[in-house]
Amino acid sequence: MRRLAPVTHPDLLVGVETGDDAAVWRLDDDRALVVTADFITPVVDDARTWGRVAAANAVSDVYAMGGRPLLALDLVGWNREELSTDLLGDVLLGAQDVADAGGFVLAGGHTVDDPEPKFGLAVVGEVHPDRLLTNAAFRDGDVLVLSKPLGVGVATTAIKRGDAPPAVVDEVLASMVRLNDDASRIALDAGATGATDVTGFGLLGHLGRAMEESGLDVRIDVAAVAIPDGIRELAEAGAMPGGSRRNLAWVEGRLDGAGLDRGGCDELDVLLLADAQTSGGLLFGVDGSRVADVLASLEDTGHRPSVVGRTMPGTGRITMA
Repeated sequence: MRRLAPVTHPDLLVGVETGDDAAVWRLDDDRALVVTADFITPVVDDARTWGRVAAANAVSDVYAMGGRPLLALDLVGWNREELSTDLLGDVLLGAQDVADAGGFVLAGGHTVDDPEPKFGLAVVGEVHPDRLLTNAAFRDGDVLVLSKPLGVGVATTAIKRGDAPPAVVDEVLASMVRLNDDASRIALDAGATGATDVTGFGLLGHLGRAMEESGLDVRIDVAAVAIPDGIRELAEAGAMPGGSRRNLAWVEGRLDGAGLDRGGCDELDVLLLADAQTSGGLLFGVDGSRVADVLASLEDTGHRPSVVGRTMPGTGRITMA
C-alpha cells in the first residue's frame, strides 16, 4: 500500500490510513455509506455452517463502524471439479440465514474457479456520521469491553485436527455465527466512540493498531479475558494456528517487557491474546460508570463479555498484568 498514492477526499471519512475495519463515505450530513469485503476458507466441515460463519465475519466490519448493513454480494471461489454445486448451494443458504437475521439483502455475487474454496461477502451499510465508531477514537480512561471470548483460532485448528471436544465446538460455533449487531448497538448506547472487531489479527493486533491510531497506551488484565473452557488445553496440545504466531511477531514491538514473560504471563497466555479469530467479537471503550450496564446488556443478549483493560495516554504500547 505504501506504493499507492494517498487517497484523500472531504467525504472519505475513513480510508486506509488507520487500518480500520471498513471504508466510510459521507453522502450528506445525516448519512454515510460503510463499505467492506471479506472472505475465508472453510473453518468447519458443514457447508451451511461455513456460509453462516463467513457471512457473519464479513458483515461484522459494518457493525464495528457503528453501522447497519443494507445489502451484500456473495464472493465465491469454487473448485467445480471436486465440489458439487449442491454443496455451494448449502454455503449460500448459510449466508442467507445471516442476511435474514441481520435484516440485509443478498443481491447476487461473483464466482471464480479456485482450487481451494473460499466464501465471503462484499457489504454496503449505512451509518450516521455523528454516530461513527472507529479504531482511532478510543479515549483516555476508556474501559475496554470485549463482547465475545477468544480462542476461535485454537478451536478451528483443533477441529481440523479432529481432536476438538464437542462442547468446545458447540460454544465456538455459536460464537462465530453470532452477529455483532447487538454489541454495536449496546456500545453506541453507552457512548462508545472507539471500536474494532477482533478477527484475523487477534486481540493484540487489533488493539495495538487501535491504540496507536488513538494516541493511547493500554493495560490488559490477562486473567479477565474470557476464553472458553478447554481452549487452553487444546493450545497446550499443539492446536495453535500459525496466524497467531505471526500476529504476535507483528505486535512484538508494541509490548512492554522482555520476551514472552510479561507481567507474569507465560508464552501461552500471550499467544492466546494473539489468537487469530474468525467472526470474533467487538472491542469497544466506555466510561467506567457504564460498564456494569454494558455487561448486563451483553449478557442479556446471549453474549459472554469480558472487561479486558483500560486505556491511558501514550503511543500505542501494550502492558499485560
